[in-house]
Amino acid sequence: MHYSHEHLELQKTLRRFIAEEINPHVDEWEEAEIFPAHQVFRRLGELGLLGLTKPEEYGGAGLDYSWSMAMAETLGHVECGGVPMAIGVQTDMATPALARFGSDALRREFLAPAIAGDMVACVGVSEPGAGSDVSGIKSRARKDGGDYLLTGQKMWITNSLQADWMCMLVNTGEGPVHRNKSLVIVPMRENGRLRPGIEVARKIRKIGMNSSDTGLIYFDEVRVPQRFRIGEEGQGFIYQMQQFQEERLWAAANCLASLSNCIQWTVEWARERKLFGATLADQQWVQFKLAELKTEVESLRALTYRACDLYVRGEDVLELASMAKLKAGRLNRLVPDTCLQFWGGMGYTWENKVSRMFRDGRLVSIGGGADEVMLGIIAKLMGLAKRRPGPE
Repeated sequence: MHYSHEHLELQKTLRRFIAEEINPHVDEWEEAEIFPAHQVFRRLGELGLLGLTKPEEYGGAGLDYSWSMAMAETLGHVECGGVPMAIGVQTDMATPALARFGSDALRREFLAPAIAGDMVACVGVSEPGAGSDVSGIKSRARKDGGDYLLTGQKMWITNSLQADWMCMLVNTGEGPVHRNKSLVIVPMRENGRLRPGIEVARKIRKIGMNSSDTGLIYFDEVRVPQRFRIGEEGQGFIYQMQQFQEERLWAAANCLASLSNCIQWTVEWARERKLFGATLADQQWVQFKLAELKTEVESLRALTYRACDLYVRGEDVLELASMAKLKAGRLNRLVPDTCLQFWGGMGYTWENKVSRMFRDGRLVSIGGGADEVMLGIIAKLMGLAKRRPGPE
């Protein structure tokens, strides 16, 4: 994959926005454990950055997926992980299935405002008893006339305390667990208040990603028109797996700049830090470790770019996307941890940017499919692992 002049110009625009309108507020938002999503998204919508790959008739730019990669990578310059993740949910996790399979009316009602930044979206898959095991979700939708009545719980839901709508995976029938689910758009609010039957059970406090609001949400007989279903009934599991493919590519691309920045911050610190009559950067061990880390990050870049290139050509990149997500998660544990050690006591302070990366980056090996799930997918595609017995 090669970034064109137009890609680079978009990245310049986004970097300017990050420098002027996001990074100056990051510390404040991290302390508050929430950021003003509607305000930030509206500005991104004005810049045309929330629908790069979405159809033009709904306000998008109709570009290929390399543009999402360019944006995800640039968002790595935000000096926390929570805000980029929230933006990624809007652009590449809650909206792809809606853009591909939603009816024209559904896209005009929910996709167009999300692209404009007038609505905040979230994706509801994980539950208290089902995270990486998507087939194990318990939330249900029963039919009542022309409506669904939704009941269940969704947990670890990014943007959910501010979201206007949720792309929710629910069981809409009996039978095989991979063919009884549907994706349904669920409006979360009316006149600024949660709709009847929807309850934010609690705001989840996390060890990192603090500026990203994360909720446990209860649904009790929440009425939604059946026309709010995305695509065909029973195809939700398949649609969600396709959304996951883009989510995992996005996660890998988003790590590239932040990991590179972490290394560069540490290089600059090492050049200034004096010990034993020299600088930390004069120590060969430090030089070699930082060189090794940079090599690892560039390997991830090559893998991610290759996966994106093939994806843009229309090829299935399940294996490569899983590899990139796995490698990104591992490097988000290795790089900040190694760099933090070189910062010594300063690295152990809450305000240090490397220590924030140490906390925020740990999620990458868990969210969007844990490392073990990625390894399982890769092993199956290698022909090593057999599908375990159970319902089909």
